[in-house]
Amino acid sequence: MNFDNTYLHLPERFYAKAIPANFSNPHLLQFNEELALQLGLNLNAESPETLASIFSGQKLLEGSAPVALAYAAHQFGHFVPQLGDGRAMLLGEVIDINGKRFDIQLKGCGPTAFSRNGDGMSAIGPVIREYIVSEAMHHLGIPTTRALAAVATGDNVFRQGPLPGGVFTRVASSHIRIGTFQFFASRGDIEGLKALLDYSIDRHYPHIRMQNDQDPAILFLREVIKSQVSLVSKWMGVGFIHGVMNTDNMSISGETIDYGPCAFMDQFNPNQVYSYIDRNGRYCYMNQGPIVQWNLSRLAECLIPLVDADENSAVEKLNDELSTIKNLFAASWAQEMGAKLGLDPNKNQKEDDQKLVEIWLNYLEKEQLDFTLSFRQLANTLDGQKSEEYFPATTEYKLFQTLWTQRLSTHHLDYSDIKEKMNRINPLYIPRNHQVERAIEKAVEGDLSVFNEMNLLLKGPYQYQADLNFYRLPPKPEEIVQNTFCGT
Repeated sequence: MNFDNTYLHLPERFYAKAIPANFSNPHLLQFNEELALQLGLNLNAESPETLASIFSGQKLLEGSAPVALAYAAHQFGHFVPQLGDGRAMLLGEVIDINGKRFDIQLKGCGPTAFSRNGDGMSAIGPVIREYIVSEAMHHLGIPTTRALAAVATGDNVFRQGPLPGGVFTRVASSHIRIGTFQFFASRGDIEGLKALLDYSIDRHYPHIRMQNDQDPAILFLREVIKSQVSLVSKWMGVGFIHGVMNTDNMSISGETIDYGPCAFMDQFNPNQVYSYIDRNGRYCYMNQGPIVQWNLSRLAECLIPLVDADENSAVEKLNDELSTIKNLFAASWAQEMGAKLGLDPNKNQKEDDQKLVEIWLNYLEKEQLDFTLSFRQLANTLDGQKSEEYFPATTEYKLFQTLWTQRLSTHHLDYSDIKEKMNRINPLYIPRNHQVERAIEKAVEGDLSVFNEMNLLLKGPYQYQADLNFYRLPPKPEEIVQNTFCGT
């Protein structure tokens, strides 16, 4: 790896130096050769033993300088002034074959200065989950951190009982979070806040520098708003529930980060929650849009001293940007959902389209239908397959069918073309929670077959795969996984 660690050019209070723990017998569970090649990492000729040593932190490559990053957060609405990487270490940054910068980070490699009496370790379960889900999100075309490697440490970690330990290697455009800005703002560290803003703009939104006549902090907030609104509407388009949208889990780059108690919905439920600790549904499926606005408001608060010396003037300018979020999100979400129904957003019928989406989702909820498969089955009705075999022919469904076909007739396209278009954006396969849990259970027993199968399958989520087609099925009643956990 040719490391080029620009984050270390920032003041030392931005991070703390870290040393990976020693593990007794690390062995490789998975290595993402395709991603390694894209990153320009000349590692594919290395033995599994060497890769396990590198990606468990036992062997530090030249140029690597492990650090844990400082940040704060609102967690479930409550502010915590210091969190930081308690079980993660940034090894360094690399420049990929396209000239783009990426962080390489180990998760579960031991305690850091921010561990707050935790062990800094990870069990294999969270490693398997993040590997499968982050790669699935990538192949669904959703901005995300990526999985480079998964390693078993050979040692147990202790949660409710002993579990085999693991280390996950994450690749991200950066690990700068809304909570990173909160860390400095809450301390009144204006110098640190300004340094962080400048670094973030240069790394993620350098085009802002070309607009000399406008405030860079305002332009930065505007860019983060656009990226976050787009990201979360894409989540909802595939039925994804992040589970813990705390401000330390929201990247300013607009990538999905921190796959803890996340899950893809099976049966459609706008109030669906999977995270065991989300007792009040703060981060349920349909509340993800409002939470984006809440989190971005916390970022805006941090920027007040960088916008104007007059606090009232700064707040007014920032509120002007925040006031756009509700309509931006509504439009982005409606366009995402409309496209899943085969609707052409260029045909200017926005209000009718939003009504159609609402009728469809209300029908799915009432009939307790599977979110993912319903869109694929709906597309099948366009070539004459009987809808009654899947969709109960209720009054609501008949109304939807009438309005939907009327809307499609305005496109002047053959139904076969609309079906093809729908099937290009509606996946047949998602990492269903019960299958992810099955992969974890098998991996704990030393069997990686399900883990490997799912990684292979989810590279092609839109194409029928005969040998693995059972992965498309929703869980049976006894297979339903009601709760997920972050693994700390």
